[in-house]
Amino acid sequence: MPSQDSKHPKNLKISNIGEKNLIKRLLSRSRASQPNSPFFDEFYFKSLSDDAALIDLGDKYLVVTSDLLLESSHLPSDMSPEDMGRKVVTVNVSDLAAMGAKPIGFMLSLGLPEDLPLNEFDGIMEGVLKSCQDYEMGLMGGDTNQADELILSGTCLGIAYKNKVLMKEGARPGNVVAVTGPLGVAAAGFEFLLSPPLVKENLKKELKTSTLKFIHKKAIQPHARLKEGISLANTGAVTSATDITDGLASEVGELLEASKNSAGITLFETMIPITPEVEELAAALDQDPLDFALYYGEDFELLLTIEKDEFEHLKDEFRLHQVGVVTDSGKMEIIDKDGKTNILEGKGYQHFVNK
Repeated sequence: MPSQDSKHPKNLKISNIGEKNLIKRLLSRSRASQPNSPFFDEFYFKSLSDDAALIDLGDKYLVVTSDLLLESSHLPSDMSPEDMGRKVVTVNVSDLAAMGAKPIGFMLSLGLPEDLPLNEFDGIMEGVLKSCQDYEMGLMGGDTNQADELILSGTCLGIAYKNKVLMKEGARPGNVVAVTGPLGVAAAGFEFLLSPPLVKENLKKELKTSTLKFIHKKAIQPHARLKEGISLANTGAVTSATDITDGLASEVGELLEASKNSAGITLFETMIPITPEVEELAAALDQDPLDFALYYGEDFELLLTIEKDEFEHLKDEFRLHQVGVVTDSGKMEIIDKDGKTNILEGKGYQHFVNK
């Protein structure tokens, strides 16, 4: 039942506070109400601010995450049923990758419209099974129910060693801030896919065929950086990590909020990896390609803070891109191309927010 000591007005709606504040509202009450279970330890409670929960299994953690996809919000009409099935697995595995966990199993619950063609259902399941195979885990079960639109809800289980698990909280001044790949490509793909028909047709004529193919694939067929996450966790050099699902700026804010070291982060605009394809699409739409990297989501690259002395050899081994440094300012900042330092707003894509 609702908390009796809520400080919020009774008529406040979830759209007034947004997805992340809604989750924090729940988590602020979570620890006090947890049962006295031997499976819950200090790191379990710390993991409440991460994208997966840690359950104590001795020298290892069971890592548990869940993600929900709605056809109207997450699955553009250009996606094939197989692509939809692959995506619900990938978004869950990406959370495990950000914690350096190896997947062991996947569960899927589906909300299905009664008129969904059987061949589309089979295509979705084909994508789920292929993706499970790609990430070397099994489909363990799930549930189905009737719904007004297609709903795919996945739960993924993984294993991580206690002394190697990655979390959001460990960024320290002096660390290098890095990402595992270029940013904003999926955003460019969705900008194209969701454009009005006339705009879309003009873009098809204006953009290179190779550009359209590249941004389309990144949006429709994302891939979790699982091998990189596990291998980087094994190095012991990563101090904090998360995956980039809501845009670089939003995820940087998440690392800083979780940090216990009063850390700040300064990004360098000239270091943020933006591909020529993203620049081409942004120019065609008269938009800033930097915004695609900072404020959109769906990249599924990893955002990492790494010990400075370890970064150079890891950079080459994992093809990492430095995008900034951890400071002691307690602020999120970005240095633009002209060398001017600006405060970086920690916004990104969120459900429930007023548009």
